[in-house]
Amino acid sequence: VAIADSRWPITNQPKSFSVKFYIFKRLLLIGPTVLGVAVLVFFLMRVIPGDICLARWVDYGMDLDPALLELCRNDLGLNAPLHVQFLQFIQGIVTFNLGHSMWTGQPVIEELALRFPLSLQLAIMATITSVVIAIPLGMISAVKQNTWLDYLVRTVSIAGNAIPSFWLGILIILGLLTYSQAWFGEPWMPPIEYESPFVDPMENLAHLFWPMLATGYRYTAVVARMTRATFLEILNEDFIRSARAKGLPQKVVINRHALPNALLPIVTVIGMEFSFFMGGLVVTEQVFNLNGLGRLLVESVLYADYNMLQASAMLRASRQMMSSVMMENADRRSYVLSAYHSHTRNYTETVIVSVKIRLHTVIQLRQINSPRDSRCQRRWLMH
Repeated sequence: VAIADSRWPITNQPKSFSVKFYIFKRLLLIGPTVLGVAVLVFFLMRVIPGDICLARWVDYGMDLDPALLELCRNDLGLNAPLHVQFLQFIQGIVTFNLGHSMWTGQPVIEELALRFPLSLQLAIMATITSVVIAIPLGMISAVKQNTWLDYLVRTVSIAGNAIPSFWLGILIILGLLTYSQAWFGEPWMPPIEYESPFVDPMENLAHLFWPMLATGYRYTAVVARMTRATFLEILNEDFIRSARAKGLPQKVVINRHALPNALLPIVTVIGMEFSFFMGGLVVTEQVFNLNGLGRLLVESVLYADYNMLQASAMLRASRQMMSSVMMENADRRSYVLSAYHSHTRNYTETVIVSVKIRLHTVIQLRQINSPRDSRCQRRWLMH
């Protein structure tokens, strides 16, 4: 009875450990972190060698007039003092006015918005494909430890971590050119221009399927190895042994007891990899000629486009912090839900066992006919 009436310990935690308060504290830290990233990015950009005006007028060679360079620098505000440029940069961040690209002359927001859908769709496609494949493979590898299935999954995962995505992309392009020439008589390459999936789904799929395959292989390998390692640790816990000792089927033990607890670190890895895909596929976008955020970052560095590069770095930092907060929120909520369901199951099972013991006691007492035997057995049963 004392065990059956015990309260859930998580409900008695202090308010400072609540999920909402924790998220609020993490959101408050985003502002100072963004400010620190802004200071670092601004001054590092001024240290990196390069001149946007020289890149603009490089065709003139030695005949370039120095007065033309000074006029270009004045128009772009590069001759202003550093503290003035920094204050303008911070003001632009606060007012969401990131200025214009020094290379194209277009607003920075428009340049980012033009390339954002491609990077977002590629990240979503790679994440969904990898999660659907990686989590079952990791579970099978952990359950079938030291079998040929485990060795196969581990070999594929290690190869996925070792092979760079851009190198796999080059192999895919060479394979497409070679086999399309052999089978159809002429080489075939994926489309170069990005089409929205709502306009031309087949063209969009032909454009992003191969980059998704190259990047998703590494993503699948990372998630599968994390799933296997987490499951091996969870399957050796006491509550898993207790569930098996109660006679629960293997499927119930894996899906209801092991999987919710194993998802905690896996969700964090998935979130971090997704944030990396949103602008971190620099070389892969160059290989497949994708006009995404990663390629925009490379072009900004190449042309010394300060405004575009600063905006790209700030966008990446903000995205990384928001992804971290969201994944930690999911971790804490998953922990609370898994603990709640585990406690609910334990509470229900305890009540059922208590009721069975009482019913068995009543039945045994009713089957006793002798008053003397009744008193002796009643004392023994109650003890």
